[in-house]
Amino acid sequence: MSSKDYRELPQLIPQDIIDRFRRLSPAQLCDGMKGLGILSDGCMDSEIMPVDEKKVMIGTACTVDTEDGDNFPIHVALSQGKPGYVMIIAGKAHKNRAYMGDLMGATAEAVGLNGIVVDGFVRDKFGLRDLEVPIYSRGFMQRGPSKKGPGKINTEVFCAGVIVRPGDLVVGDYDGVTVVPRDMIDAVLEKAEKKDAYEVQRRKTIGEYVDCVKKGKEPPEIAPAWVKDMLNKSEN
Repeated sequence: MSSKDYRELPQLIPQDIIDRFRRLSPAQLCDGMKGLGILSDGCMDSEIMPVDEKKVMIGTACTVDTEDGDNFPIHVALSQGKPGYVMIIAGKAHKNRAYMGDLMGATAEAVGLNGIVVDGFVRDKFGLRDLEVPIYSRGFMQRGPSKKGPGKINTEVFCAGVIVRPGDLVVGDYDGVTVVPRDMIDAVLEKAEKKDAYEVQRRKTIGEYVDCVKKGKEPPEIAPAWVKDMLNKSEN
């Protein structure tokens, strides 16, 4: 693997920024990227789902570019893995072979990775599920990987409908995976936190509505203000 194909790990996103993003969901981050010109609003393909829906993933992206079920470059990247990183494996949605199983998952956990996203298939579902490290993929295939190489490590990749650059922010939960470009973090965080505040208020309004109905009182207006605004515009 030449120096052109392999680059060092990017700088980790500062912990105070990670902590703020940790309070937000991938869905809220997608909402925060609307109108910012980010491909797919940072939302990976719907097929990319967690092996274990109970786990939440967040960290700085490191990348592997490979294809045709070849996991040689993944092994190389795992040996360089460190805490704080989420490994994005751009596997071109290959379906005929699994890119990794529970042994590689255990390796990822041993080196301290915060998660792995595979644009392709994995195997050993129960073994992966029992690990602490979150694993995301398109599904499961029992046939093992090939080993060809060289692949590319820590270069810009196209993974599951999203451009991912080393150093980007990656967040995943039971809904899927969202990638926030590093140079857009401040703008996305501001918009996503506003959306979170809006959702807190909406839940409060809905709760008040339900409580008033139970008590036989006049409930508050339940339709969001933007709904009424759109209705008014359509009537004019």
